Amino acid sequence: MQLSNEDNLRLNVLLAQSLKALRINEGTMTVHALTDKGEAKVQLNPTTRDEQYLRWVRELISMKVTGSPGGYPIFMKRWTRMGHTDNTLEHMLLLGEPEAIVAMVHAPHLTHEQAQYAWWANPTTEVARRLLHYPDVVAGDLGKELASYLLEFLPFEEQQKNIVDTVKLCLQGNLTTQQQKKALWKRAKRKNPYYVGFISSEKTIPIEKPAHPDYLTITSCLKPLLKNNNCYAQQLCGLLSANGQKWLYALQQSLRKPVDQDVVIALFVAIQQHFSLPFPESSGVREIEQACNRAEQLCRQEEDCPAALVEVLDTLEPSHWPLLNATLMLAQLGEDTLIPIFAGNDSVGSVMRRRLEPVTTPILERIAQLMA
Repeated sequence: MQLSNEDNLRLNVLLAQSLKALRINEGTMTVHALTDKGEAKVQLNPTTRDEQYLRWVRELISMKVTGSPGGYPIFMKRWTRMGHTDNTLEHMLLLGEPEAIVAMVHAPHLTHEQAQYAWWANPTTEVARRLLHYPDVVAGDLGKELASYLLEFLPFEEQQKNIVDTVKLCLQGNLTTQQQKKALWKRAKRKNPYYVGFISSEKTIPIEKPAHPDYLTITSCLKPLLKNNNCYAQQLCGLLSANGQKWLYALQQSLRKPVDQDVVIALFVAIQQHFSLPFPESSGVREIEQACNRAEQLCRQEEDCPAALVEVLDTLEPSHWPLLNATLMLAQLGEDTLIPIFAGNDSVGSVMRRRLEPVTTPILERIAQLMA
């Protein structure tokens, strides 16, 4: 390692301080550090090509921080074997390795303060999205900063699944204003993944939709069951409410022109998470016909029908059973429903949509019933 005498001295002085985080700007060949007194930096003076020199710099930093010149990968292996991975988060902030920060933000537990340091050390969209999975970050000051950053970058995002995740994450809590929500919804007309983001967020969709015409009649009829937390009554009335109608509308729009398989999978995962009825499949039925047939049989009480569902059927007017039937069908959908369609192919666009028609057609029919 042949660092210049000046760089070697200045880096050792810097690393002797109490540091919060460290990052390396490879473009300007500068080492930045976050200290108790603010930001500090060391302007490097390479004695060889930049790539080699930066490797030497990282070796020095790693030796000072971890006792090993091998850097992030060796450090992680050693500590993982010892069972102390969580105890390395503060050290990972000091390695000057973007990969270490990415690994850090995937830790099971991360404080708001650690998240702030991680964001300072590696301010990228990947890190921002991951940090917004932590409730402390969403509730803290950093949450709005991350959401603002992601929303600014969103029009330039090329990965469709990242659009879904960004919209979903930015709709959490109070990260976005009502005006921003409306702007995101407006974009959905041109970019289908935005709809999936709204569906996944489970937040009120910024449009006006009245409740189903039979909503008041059915909720009045099922009032005793709703008080007893009957899950079938709750699910049916939830879909027929104004918010439920908004969600169904977004679902309807998202099914009309999906763009790629990752977005469709995210959509079906969101459908599955929206419902909480006790069906045996943890990730949805594998065949759409099974969902349709089971819903029909349950409404006719032809198979082992749960007592809670029998109560709903006995209370509802027969003319409202089709609405319950449609609810039961949708509640059985999930990621596994797509296996027969997507297994063994990577189709996208119009070809994928044609392959999906045997699944999307009956779903759109049930949505139309529930929105009549």
